[in-house]
Amino acid sequence: MPFSLQTIDGSFKGKDIISIDQFSSEDIEIIFNKIHAMKALVINKEPSTLLQGYVIALIFYEPSSRTFGSFSSAAKRLGAATIEYLNPQQNSSVAKGESLEDTMQTLQSYAEIIVMRHYESGAAIKAAGAASVPLINAGDGGNAHPTSTLLDLYTIYERFQRLTNLTVVISGDIVHSRTIKSLIQGLSLYKENKVYLLSPKELRLEKSDFERFTKNGIELIEIFDEKDIPKDANVWYWNRIQKERFPSIQEAEKYKGKFILTEKLLTEYGNNDLIILDPLPRVGEIELAIDNDPRSLYLKAQIRNSLYVRMALLALVLGKAK
Repeated sequence: MPFSLQTIDGSFKGKDIISIDQFSSEDIEIIFNKIHAMKALVINKEPSTLLQGYVIALIFYEPSSRTFGSFSSAAKRLGAATIEYLNPQQNSSVAKGESLEDTMQTLQSYAEIIVMRHYESGAAIKAAGAASVPLINAGDGGNAHPTSTLLDLYTIYERFQRLTNLTVVISGDIVHSRTIKSLIQGLSLYKENKVYLLSPKELRLEKSDFERFTKNGIELIEIFDEKDIPKDANVWYWNRIQKERFPSIQEAEKYKGKFILTEKLLTEYGNNDLIILDPLPRVGEIELAIDNDPRSLYLKAQIRNSLYVRMALLALVLGKAK
């Protein structure tokens, strides 16, 4: 029987988290409502037994700092144990040729949730179809990264107390970026949002994705010159060139130095109410000097919120959120 994704419909318990397509704005609000309690646990360094007795399997076929670290920390702060596979192509039976399906069926015997990152687009839904326990997509190729979007949306909401009527500038390697595609999908759940997509023409959003997102009601405007950045934007979302998605390093190098966020650019096109986000890692797309600007939240709020959001999500999927 073909595997199909379940929509959340107000209940996270036992469900795979593969794509923002599963969510409504009301579902996202449920997560947001749990964050205050999660934040209090961390700030007060309170030991939690909420997930005591549970095991979370983390398997990352691609490198990760923030997503892996925040999921691992989230599980442990709630009292769960973890099984952790970084680079399973070398450090597990995957190196011997074990299939994705067999790996998932092995992990389901040891854990109540599997959190997976994979280099192939579509791998998450394939893995979820093989596993009998919930699977959380921690990024699959250039396809989707739903938990990144949840923390991005929360960071925006935390600043503006709304997710409607926003003007957002997204810059970078748009065609290859799973975080960008997921964020556009997330913003399309809310009314009257306008997104400017700044990229080299060769790295613009694919036509099929452009049509799919606009059909959902979001206004997308493609721009290819920094001079077209609107000066009244609420959010700048900068991202790196995804060199690992190109056929060669030489091909990726063609775009090095394109659309760098500099102090000069911020002075010319920014405004006092703007916030600056970046899913990270930073690979030259934002000047180091921008880190000291109070509007930059990528090394502050985004990283901090990644922990709180993932704590809330694990608790919800296991049916233990209070």
